[in-house]
Amino acid sequence: MQLRPWLSQYDPQLSSSLAPYPAHGFHAFLEQSAARYPDRPCTLFKGRVVTYREMNAQADRLAAALAGLGVKKGDRVGLLIPNTPQFVIAFYGVLKAGAVVVATNPLYTPHEMEHQLRDAGVETVIVMSNFYGRINEVRDRTSIKRVIVTNLKEQLPAQLAVMFTLVKERKDGHRVDRLQPGDLWFKDLLARYRPDDRPVVEVTGDDIAIFQYSGGTTGVPKGAIALHRNLVANTIQNGAWIHVIREGESRTLMAIPLFHVYGMVAGMGLSISRACALIMVPNPRDIVDVLISIHKYQPQLFPAVPAMFNAISRHPDVVAGKYDLRSIRACISGSAPLLAEIKERFERVTGGTVVEGFGMSETPTATHCNPLAGTNKAGSIGLPYPDVEVRVVSLADGVSEVPPGEEGELVLRGPQVFAGYWNMPDETAITLRPDPNGQGGPWLYTGDIVRMDEDGYFYIVDRKKELIKAGGFQVWPREVEEVLIQHPAVREVAAAGVPDLDGNERVMAWVVLNEGAQVSEEELRQFARAELTGYKVPRHIGFRKELPRTTVGKLLRRKLVQEETERLRQPAAV
Repeated sequence: MQLRPWLSQYDPQLSSSLAPYPAHGFHAFLEQSAARYPDRPCTLFKGRVVTYREMNAQADRLAAALAGLGVKKGDRVGLLIPNTPQFVIAFYGVLKAGAVVVATNPLYTPHEMEHQLRDAGVETVIVMSNFYGRINEVRDRTSIKRVIVTNLKEQLPAQLAVMFTLVKERKDGHRVDRLQPGDLWFKDLLARYRPDDRPVVEVTGDDIAIFQYSGGTTGVPKGAIALHRNLVANTIQNGAWIHVIREGESRTLMAIPLFHVYGMVAGMGLSISRACALIMVPNPRDIVDVLISIHKYQPQLFPAVPAMFNAISRHPDVVAGKYDLRSIRACISGSAPLLAEIKERFERVTGGTVVEGFGMSETPTATHCNPLAGTNKAGSIGLPYPDVEVRVVSLADGVSEVPPGEEGELVLRGPQVFAGYWNMPDETAITLRPDPNGQGGPWLYTGDIVRMDEDGYFYIVDRKKELIKAGGFQVWPREVEEVLIQHPAVREVAAAGVPDLDGNERVMAWVVLNEGAQVSEEELRQFARAELTGYKVPRHIGFRKELPRTTVGKLLRRKLVQEETERLRQPAAV
């Protein structure tokens, strides 16, 4: 890997190194954009515009308010807010106060919320009003001392806010008639302070910015600690890579959740660093709202997940030409493998370019991506970012490098690599390992099995933990999925290894069919046999209305396997 063949594949605008990176806090990007483009839109939400001057001032007010409540540098503040302007205010306000953002999925069950809030030691929570009840269910079992509540209508245009109050507020669970003693309304709290009241807190690149909880698809979530310099570096890398962004002019469709680093850094952070407008979509599953937002606001940048690209391009109103999607120029695809057919169909519909990338909560967020202007190889996660060192190491010893074309574990290091897991030294030691030659910092062991071609493009074979061992042979889920998705009746597909009652694994697939389509299990198996060796053909294919996914689009194979295993264990009907 010392030859770094990927450098010759970079787009002409891209340098092999972007160092040195600024030593300032992540929130400095908002302050810089507000100084350069004060009157440009920062957020666009249901017809309301918040300018960069207004957004920066609101974040300053919140920083002052948090300090007034006793929040100190290094304290963890929980955010349970969907993609609305309030998330942006809260995120940057927390950082300006010197505190640490712990953004949590507001759709989590109380049990899931409790684990993260307790583990992080969160004492202050900022929550959207329709999730206030969930916080109240767990607060007595956590460190929470104060809750700040915001309402969706606070950021709606006046007429729409009135309609929301009359028609939807109570029906959709947003109405909160009374706060618990000591809790505060977000809007009232901000009104008490001026931007100039913001506390003087020294925040450098070496201070902690966020805890991003990862690992929810495989086990107990772990709090990945990201420093300000990690977020700053990755934002600059993303901006250099997605070079079609026009500073102060471009617009970004913000439908992927901001509580995850993909949306937080590759969407919000990148856009704010370039003074782009964020088009806020609170519910990514509301495809009609996504389509209306694209049609109305005409974004150029669209970071998303394959399931969203698939849903948009197959939507009947898109097929009928009801919406204008041609403003889209660049789409980053992450969080799940991008199948070639999904990429090609979306590009036909929009005229934009979809580039598949790779990232982790531990590298918030990206380390690889296909070039926008250069060769875009189907099935590849692309090339390493500038200043990212990469090795592909043997699965046998975890140290020796394998040559191009051979499979091994992806290990890497770079300026965006996280500092470790919160309160989990053993997990940190497994993931961050010293350089075997004692040169440079530690290497991040990703757990992903990859191969690199001679041009320096990387291909995810699969997750190390998701390897299927069928009859002594190795089968990667993705190779099965790539075949079945090509059948004209199939909309989505997942494959995994399911333990038989005798302890051996068998290949199984689950499919979601296109609307109105019909196909039998045996027909799909015959289709697979034409492309796959016998032991790779699924022994059984299940039909589902939808596949279980995380809110950022990652397929929950673990859940599919668990459901099938439980079914097999049930006694047969007499």
